[in-house]
Amino acid sequence: MKHESTLIIAEAGVNHNGDLAIGKKLINIAAEAGADLVKFQTFAADRLVARSAPKAEYQMQTTDASISQYDMLRELELSLGMHEELIDYCQHCGIGFFSTGFDIQSVELLSELGLELFKIPSGEINNLPYLRHIGSYGKSVILSTGMATIGEIKTALNILEESGTPREQVNVLHCNTHYPTPMKDVNLKAMISIRDTLGVGVGYSDHTLGIEIPIAAVALGATVIEKHFTLDRTLPGPDHSASLESDELKAMVAAIRNIEKAMGDGIKKASPSEIKNILVARKSIVAKKPIKKGERFSVDNLTVKRPGTGVSPMKWDNIIGTQSKVDFDIDDLIQLAP
Repeated sequence: MKHESTLIIAEAGVNHNGDLAIGKKLINIAAEAGADLVKFQTFAADRLVARSAPKAEYQMQTTDASISQYDMLRELELSLGMHEELIDYCQHCGIGFFSTGFDIQSVELLSELGLELFKIPSGEINNLPYLRHIGSYGKSVILSTGMATIGEIKTALNILEESGTPREQVNVLHCNTHYPTPMKDVNLKAMISIRDTLGVGVGYSDHTLGIEIPIAAVALGATVIEKHFTLDRTLPGPDHSASLESDELKAMVAAIRNIEKAMGDGIKKASPSEIKNILVARKSIVAKKPIKKGERFSVDNLTVKRPGTGVSPMKWDNIIGTQSKVDFDIDDLIQLAP
């Protein structure tokens, strides 16, 4: 089966730090790297978290621990005007704009802005009214599954289907929500289990350090890859330290495109580039020592050497015991009588 092009989502997320100029620089980086989409996050802290909600462990380590999750997120919101400017700038740069809506009103905003693809983040996989709302659009959906079981994924898919979005329009991303994800917790084989158990297209949303895991995921059949990136890993903010910088994002995209080419059509045959090597690398039956006309061919006077322009060694049994019709010098290719 031909390996189709991977949808590569460069996840800017909240790495704009609430600054539109940084957001535009991130779009430049994603476009130059060759990503298909650059993704932001659409939310209002008032609708997303209670004021008393604690931060995740990694957020405590990457931001001022004295600042609440609510106050942290307030600083990372994108206004309607910022969304419109980012969308226009994406069009200018030739890359698709994408964003995750974290609540129903945010999803409605993105729909009004013209998005035809919706992203369900891992934390909303058990949010029934939210799932029903997204399902009601009947549009394409990408569902992240960090922290989820197969049973929870199946339930979410059923809700989307019952609400109007066919399963064929849903791509399920295997994911681990810890930043950065330890290699021992990646469990890439779970992506294959999701595909085979639930009959859906699959991909991988990566939070590991480096680029090797997304590349491996594509080789295993991922059709969507999502990866965080930043201008600078040392910038303040919750996600910068676990994100790729520009050169790494470019290298990841290039590697994935190479993997797509390398997957091929699955038919084992000599490739166009190696056909010319067949006669050079394979061998023929040759004279091990001088052979006189009338002498019988034997293991004592025959051997196998390169090149492969003579009689194939697969004919060995047909030649042993027969009589030579001509004289041969050492290393001469043995020719069968006409």
